[in-house]
Amino acid sequence: MRYFPIFLDLDGQKVLVVGGGEQAAQKLRLLLKTSARVCVVAAEACAEIEAAAAAGRLELQRRPFRPRDLADVRLAIAATDDEGETAGVAAAARAMGVPLNVVDRQDLSSFITPSIVDRDPVVVAIGTEGTAPVLARRIKALMEPLLPARLGMLARFAASWRTSVAERVRDVGARRGFWERFFGGRIADRFLGGDVAGAVAELDDEIDRANVEAVGSVALVGAGPGDPDLLTFKALRALQEADVIVVDRLVPKAILDRARRDARRIEVGKNPRGRSTPQAEIDAILVREALAGRKVVRLKGGDPMIFGRAVEEMTALAEAGVPFEVVPGITAALGCAATIGLPLTEREARRGFTIVTGHSTDGAAEHDWQALARPGQTVAVYMGVGAAPHIESRLLAVGIDPNTPVTVVENGTLPQQKLALGTAGRLVETLIDGGIKGPAIIFIGAHPLPRPCAARTPAHLSDRIDTIHAEAA
Repeated sequence: MRYFPIFLDLDGQKVLVVGGGEQAAQKLRLLLKTSARVCVVAAEACAEIEAAAAAGRLELQRRPFRPRDLADVRLAIAATDDEGETAGVAAAARAMGVPLNVVDRQDLSSFITPSIVDRDPVVVAIGTEGTAPVLARRIKALMEPLLPARLGMLARFAASWRTSVAERVRDVGARRGFWERFFGGRIADRFLGGDVAGAVAELDDEIDRANVEAVGSVALVGAGPGDPDLLTFKALRALQEADVIVVDRLVPKAILDRARRDARRIEVGKNPRGRSTPQAEIDAILVREALAGRKVVRLKGGDPMIFGRAVEEMTALAEAGVPFEVVPGITAALGCAATIGLPLTEREARRGFTIVTGHSTDGAAEHDWQALARPGQTVAVYMGVGAAPHIESRLLAVGIDPNTPVTVVENGTLPQQKLALGTAGRLVETLIDGGIKGPAIIFIGAHPLPRPCAARTPAHLSDRIDTIHAEAA
């Protein structure tokens, strides 16, 4: 991040705009919403600027720019077509340390202005570091209808109660919980709907409830297979509301970046070849944090209910009287299959889909291999890389067709995703040839469709997929 986002207090501060044309007028439309003292320096000014000056909304000096115009200026904007004047403003601003934005000249600017969604005092700023202003405007257009017109009034309503709430709800955690319920519940709904009296009544009751000592809660949240765009809305909301995040080793940083920045993070990774946090310790952490009144997110890769040890955690929470919920995520098998274009089921050809683990607490997992070897289905094997020799030998022993297709996806949905194609009779060789080390999903019974996703599938693998399908035909 090159540009640090910041909201600058311009109350009573002098702001200079050099230029009197349409570009200057565009900048002034936003500046005049602030309480700054705005001065425009321009040899000629358009009708809009002349009208604003006549109404006393800004000071207009009809002359060329002079370096001393920057004295006591909090920030400046250059919006003139005169390249010499623009260069003079930029040089003087640098010399005097005045923040400057030059319209359409990022190289001369020390700050840039974002697109704004204005619900004063709620202001959403959207920036692209100058790389794609049209994209910023498109994002603004998407956000405008999502934010109620009375949102700013709701913020002022909350501000009017802040002192009273602080006096009546002394505990910081309880107070934070009150404000989360304020903005996310019936109080806000009533106010935004125009029922101010109902909002006040709800608010007073909620303050009383906030002072009753309450147990926190735990959300078992599925982070999906790794791509942050595959997070659910409910998972994002939980991450934004969490006081504590208890996170697995395989959850990427890009997903944690979506979480509330001031949430405390506790790493409880399980590494098959290194240090692991015992499950009993994880259970104890969840119970301890929730009983302290905190909102806890237990963040797991994929889906919490698919090989996520959710049963142990749910049992511990229930026995401790801690309320909890499960927020499902896209499990790795579904995410990987979708990314590479692998159909898990297909009418007439594959009528079943099974998920199994390749690893158990005492080593390689055992299954009904005869059932898994039957044709007409797809089997997804989690944690199967280390157990590949065991899986291959068991399947061949019960008579699986050695030419049954096998697809292996490592780091599925992530930029470093790797794909290996082979057959059941050459499973181990497929992993070795493909350089697969894990984490990976092994799909038995299907290959991707030809050229499913040019952005994800390397050319040599696309050619190999085409060859496999041609041979099958």
